[in-house]
Amino acid sequence: MHATQGKIAGWFPVMYPIKHKKMTPARRRKLLLSYAPDWAITLLLAAAFYALDKVTGYRRQFSLDDSSLRYPHALHERVPNGPLYFIVFGIPIILMPLINFFTVRSWWDLHNSSLGLVLGLALTGATTQFIKITVGRPRPDIIDRCIPPPGATNSEFGLFDWTQCTQADDSLLNEGFRSFPSGHSSMSFAGLGFLAFYLAGKLHLFDTRGHAGKAWAALFPFCGAAMVAISRTMDYRHHWQDVIVGSAMGIIFSYFAYRQYYPPLDSEVAHRPYSPRIKDSDSHILPTHMSTANTTAYNPNPSFPPSNRYNNSPSPPPNPFLASNDGSGMANAGGYDTVRLGVDGTVPRPGPGSMEEVWKEGASSGFDGTVPRSRGTPSTDESSEGHSTAPLTAREQQQRQFLQQQPRSTSPQRQDEYSIPLRTPTQQSHPPQQPPQRYATQDAYDGIQ
Repeated sequence: MHATQGKIAGWFPVMYPIKHKKMTPARRRKLLLSYAPDWAITLLLAAAFYALDKVTGYRRQFSLDDSSLRYPHALHERVPNGPLYFIVFGIPIILMPLINFFTVRSWWDLHNSSLGLVLGLALTGATTQFIKITVGRPRPDIIDRCIPPPGATNSEFGLFDWTQCTQADDSLLNEGFRSFPSGHSSMSFAGLGFLAFYLAGKLHLFDTRGHAGKAWAALFPFCGAAMVAISRTMDYRHHWQDVIVGSAMGIIFSYFAYRQYYPPLDSEVAHRPYSPRIKDSDSHILPTHMSTANTTAYNPNPSFPPSNRYNNSPSPPPNPFLASNDGSGMANAGGYDTVRLGVDGTVPRPGPGSMEEVWKEGASSGFDGTVPRSRGTPSTDESSEGHSTAPLTAREQQQRQFLQQQPRSTSPQRQDEYSIPLRTPTQQSHPPQQPPQRYATQDAYDGIQ
């Protein structure tokens, strides 16, 4: 399928058209196998979720005079377990492939979204169940579940114990001590929350342009999750604290799972998943509008020494990172950084630092990698003429001796913010008039090696 600038051929246009690279079935199997540990851990967490549900947890003592525990037990819940599973898993797993079809149309995005959804639900479910059985907080309808004996009261120096309950159904009584946190709330915000983050990334919600339609579309899944959480207080299954904590857990775990496989929501490539763990040497390099993009396209072995890049020496070889779009996989980035995109236009995983940080670090370094002396503001070591009177270090003395041995020129040596060797007093009092010369990002990066 041929990708054009504005749309892609076919009945339905794609929001972010890219030219997909054809992948062999062998490589696709290799990529999927590299994520087998993720799927295995996710399935183990899901198994732990169901296993902990059968465990008899801790049962706290309670007071028969506590009005917050005397609500009636509702026989029919507004959101039973069956519909809950469809809401938190069925709806996202149906909508995300449709969103993928109309936005990026990528099988790798489909894989990452499915894995992230299942991971978020498994993490949330296992953690919620573990906290439930260890805390053992009574539900608001615990007294109605317990069915205390007629005339029962709290002990003289304590509270009422569950062993005095006359409830014959032990499973019903056991569920009465799993109020904190709310499982319906945490699971609903985990599933629908992941869908909300997925939508926000595909719509570029945080593109600093402020579209109300995008905001409503991305926040709508949260509204559905909130309705499920509120229904738990209407059924007297949970206290309001249980609902709030469970909702927060679902949001945190869903965002954690989303960020494992997708870039931040404010990224210029938020609609693309991270690249696979198995690198492809033939991946294309495409320009983006990112100002702080993490790039893997720098050359650690420059073809010319750093000392020739910051003076009047002959022009260096052409920068390989500004090659024209001649079908070789390199595109002219113009004023933008380049990001190496993986399979189906995926985004590289973050490295140790952004190119903007490298740029700033190179700007504060000299031509030999040293940090220049500060000349911005006068200090106690400077004379009234603005010249430094502080003693020079051994390195600066070597630099001055080197400059004195060079042929003198009538015009001062051109300086820039990336190469600031020691200046003579004449150059300090009469700085060059021409604007500083800016070098390519590759030169700035190589200057600090």
